[in-house]
Amino acid sequence: MKAQVFRGVNQLSYEEIPVPELENDEVLVQVQVVGLCQSDIKKIRYPLYEPPRIFGHETAGIIAKVGDRVTGWQVGQRVVVMHHIPCMHCDYCLNENFSMCETYKNITTTAGFSPSGGGFAEYVKVPGHIVRNGGLIPIPESVTFEQASFVEPTNCCLKAVKKAQVSPGQTVLVVGAGPIGLMFVMLVKYFGGRAIATDLLPSRIEKALSVGAEAAFDARDPDLQAKIGVLTGGMGVDTSILAVPSEKAFFQALDCTRKGGKILFFAEFPDEVEIPINPNVLYRREIDLMGSYSSSFRVQSLSADIVFNKRIDVDALISDRYPLQDLSKAVELAVKPTADTYKILLYP
Repeated sequence: MKAQVFRGVNQLSYEEIPVPELENDEVLVQVQVVGLCQSDIKKIRYPLYEPPRIFGHETAGIIAKVGDRVTGWQVGQRVVVMHHIPCMHCDYCLNENFSMCETYKNITTTAGFSPSGGGFAEYVKVPGHIVRNGGLIPIPESVTFEQASFVEPTNCCLKAVKKAQVSPGQTVLVVGAGPIGLMFVMLVKYFGGRAIATDLLPSRIEKALSVGAEAAFDARDPDLQAKIGVLTGGMGVDTSILAVPSEKAFFQALDCTRKGGKILFFAEFPDEVEIPINPNVLYRREIDLMGSYSSSFRVQSLSADIVFNKRIDVDALISDRYPLQDLSKAVELAVKPTADTYKILLYP
């Protein structure tokens, strides 16, 4: 089969490799579409992992083979593949910190080499633990593979929205209106909140408005805090979500968040970034800082329901489609987006 093999920093090799061999409790899925995620891009562009590996984890496809001991799944079924499933019984899982679970971190889908997601290949192998514990989700006939590939990123955003306890009537500032920021706008609206978005690109500001933001502004607007004050009765927003890794964005969010509000870090910052802050600002204004990383098993069914029943319009997020052999071009576009670049999908 063909696969995009990570051979070193910024070195992708479109190669012929063996189809993964199955154990008797595993499932082989033929990949139909896989989304390109910012985490994939970081793994390709920075020395975070030893090569060789095959990345890609926002995967939808067709079951091509099942192991002898697999029950409940048949060849030909259309499925979303979740690349991580927690153990459900460690201390992290019992406290619903599923993404901190060692099983969650260490058992993942693979197309070969060190297991690393494996979606950037024609076939991906799903380990028995993931097969047995809810890591395959059947795709309804009315749902396309493209739409289904959004279940995993929707889960990640939904986890953050739930963690921030976004509720009807609240106002949420979404900092950054790329594909993830736009998904936050949609989810905030779905849960009855009012979304305000910021970005540097005029096209993304317009896009945020088109997918449900009540207001959207240029992040460089010197009157941003005042404008948000007008929209919130002088209070500021209840929650700010950082969908871009920017120190300036954090301080902007701090200025725009009300006393007793929350700031949630969703985008991953470079390790060398440190943000100096006077702790009395948090103390006196009672601001909660929180982070949300990866997905949550708790919201997996809800994320599938939201996508499959079209409660948010994931089709509106798709901007570009590439054959898998052009993954390098797709990464370059994501790193240097045009005015109309949002979600990029790849096809083996």
